[in-house]
Amino acid sequence: MKAVYLTGHGGNEVVTLGERPMPARQAGEVLVRMHAATLNRVDLYMRDSGAGITHTLPQTMGLDGAGVIEALDEGDHGLHTGQAVLVYPAVVCGTCEFCQSGQEVLCTRMRLLGEHRDGTLSEYISVPARNLVPMPDGWGFEEAAALGVNHLTAWRMLTSRAQLQAGETVLIFGIGGGVSLAGLQLAKAMGARVFVTSTSRDKLDRALALGADAAIHSREQDVVQEVMHLTGKRGVDVVFENVGAAVWDSALKSAVRGGRIVTCGATTGDQPGADLRRVFIRQLQILGSTLGNLAELQQLTQFCEQHGMRPLIEHTYDLDDIHAALDRLASGQQFGKLAVRIRG
Repeated sequence: MKAVYLTGHGGNEVVTLGERPMPARQAGEVLVRMHAATLNRVDLYMRDSGAGITHTLPQTMGLDGAGVIEALDEGDHGLHTGQAVLVYPAVVCGTCEFCQSGQEVLCTRMRLLGEHRDGTLSEYISVPARNLVPMPDGWGFEEAAALGVNHLTAWRMLTSRAQLQAGETVLIFGIGGGVSLAGLQLAKAMGARVFVTSTSRDKLDRALALGADAAIHSREQDVVQEVMHLTGKRGVDVVFENVGAAVWDSALKSAVRGGRIVTCGATTGDQPGADLRRVFIRQLQILGSTLGNLAELQQLTQFCEQHGMRPLIEHTYDLDDIHAALDRLASGQQFGKLAVRIRG
């Protein structure tokens, strides 16, 4: 079968499109013929370094995806052959204290697709039955694939972690990337007032067209001053952050007293100044978040159907164009998800 896999680390030359063995379906697993996947920042990390992630080369890439069930054990969670499904990317142990409490995203033995085991950029994948969620009716495979990482991450950040309420204000840094755009879509659907930042005027204009209430050009404007102007010197209730060191000071200073700062990434560095006096004097809550639970993915899917909300796909590449897709992601110029069509 055809797949995109890593033969090493250090650049595009280690990313290979070629033949790989068919996955051997184990008891309790489901064989899925993949139709689409989308790219995520971790795909670049795996390509360029992979440091700290336990894996064996060659490693098939890809965290999220959607496809059609080819084979499964009878009676598997109401699934059936020919069913269109999206993939939950975390394979968990099911026995640790976190799995037992329904917080499998904290599983002590979690193995992520595309990181610790073969991923979704492949014609076939075999995963536990619990890792599959029925696709929303009428959706394309690319749209469904996009829910599994970026939208799930944003959903957990806003709901379980920040506990966003209708009428609150949210500041989202770095609009244009998958998680930030998902945050904008979800926060607006939840009834929040949303401000976005970017160094790109075009991205800000497109975010305004999608419903953002205000756009801050972080190269030309002082983010904190603009936030204070927009909120009557109050600050925002929730700061939605996945940029890291470059914006951390602004994130802390933009939050209202008692505000929540929820973070899921550090693309510009993971060692910012802490400013602990501001944290404790203003009683700020700093919340880490990564991915989400299976139940949260199911809730997210239902929410999207109820609100008529779909992920924004900037461009869909053929599997043969995987290097161009990764280069586009690395450029940081995209506005929306970059999808890969595995089967037409």
